[in-house]
Amino acid sequence: MTAPRNPSILVATGLFVVAALAAAVGFGAAALDGEHRRSTALITALRPDYVGDDRVAPDFNLRDREGRSVRLSSLRGRTVVLHFWSKECPPCIEELAESLPAFDELVQGSPELALVLVTVDPDWESIAPLIAPSMRAPILFDPDRSVVERRYGTRLFPETWIIDPRGVIRARFDRTLEWTNPALLSFVRSF
Repeated sequence: MTAPRNPSILVATGLFVVAALAAAVGFGAAALDGEHRRSTALITALRPDYVGDDRVAPDFNLRDREGRSVRLSSLRGRTVVLHFWSKECPPCIEELAESLPAFDELVQGSPELALVLVTVDPDWESIAPLIAPSMRAPILFDPDRSVVERRYGTRLFPETWIIDPRGVIRARFDRTLEWTNPALLSFVRSF
């Protein structure tokens, strides 16, 4: 036969066990939260206007300045930085003149990345004076806005989409970017 148990000891033991479990869960949640914050620090610092939720980027087929057809899906396997712009957009012109050529140079040295510029302007002659001679990224033309507006919903420029190697949209920025910011390149390379 067992001795009768003291109810206050049972209550104290029960409270201790509950408190210990709560502390363990709290510490575990804090650790996971800290890990999550570290893993999302780059994207949080960049403040995208949209963060992807496994939506596949709409495919398109546009022409470059030589009239060659370029299909977005042909870049699968690479992270694509898809940049929509227009010569009628003063911030776009600033990006083209100031920091976008430096980003283009970094991308050209990275076979896992692709920078694609899409303009709604009609032809190469209308934008040629705005393009730095060092720019090697393909510039595609969408004068009827069939891709920019109808497929991507873009009405204001500049707008930049980050598409992962599987063709999934990971982020969208509805403003100018500081293309020389190391966090941007790190973010793009994180896919």
